Amino acid sequence: MTSAPVASVLNLAPVIPVIVLDDAADAVPLARALVAGGLPAIEVTLRTPAAMEAIRAIAAEVPDAVVGAGTVITADAVAGSVKAGARFLVSPGWTEALLTAMRDSGVPFLPGVSTTSEVVALLERGVMEMKFFPAEAAGGTAYLKSLAGPLPEARFCPTGGITAENALSYLALPNVGCVGGTWMLPADALAAKDWDRVESLAREASALRETTRRP
Repeated sequence: MTSAPVASVLNLAPVIPVIVLDDAADAVPLARALVAGGLPAIEVTLRTPAAMEAIRAIAAEVPDAVVGAGTVITADAVAGSVKAGARFLVSPGWTEALLTAMRDSGVPFLPGVSTTSEVVALLERGVMEMKFFPAEAAGGTAYLKSLAGPLPEARFCPTGGITAENALSYLALPNVGCVGGTWMLPADALAAKDWDRVESLAREASALRETTRRP
């Protein structure tokens, strides 16, 4: 079965869980818990040897999930991620070579930015959707609010330091489509394979959709 293409990463869900997996065997039950909690968009970061297998497993066994690859920093990683089944790509930053590879991949992508010049450079290249990283360290909501005036066409997924406590303040901004975070994936719950707790936390995060819904 062929999955429907993703038009915009920013419109999939208010929160994208950012996952670091050491054991690919945890990928499917974890993804099922997140989907059941209302968070279908799942970013598996390429920070561990298990990441590609985790993407493959989620793509094959959790049809309601929209799995993506994060920490994508090379053209080889782009190709490998898409081959494994990733339906979107996220990078912490970008270069011309990486941007070209992501464009050529055929799936939507969020190149990472942390400065106004990087945003302008991407807009110049026709890229309107971006990851703002590391969000809190790079200026947080005040920085993004300042960008909305001169660069209203740019839309962001802030990631890095986003928590249950500050997520709403980001999502309330007109230039923020969603946020990326890990608070629904506490280390002790993952270690204990407590998927019910993950589902409960995901449900709380998915409720942010109604709280921040804009016309």
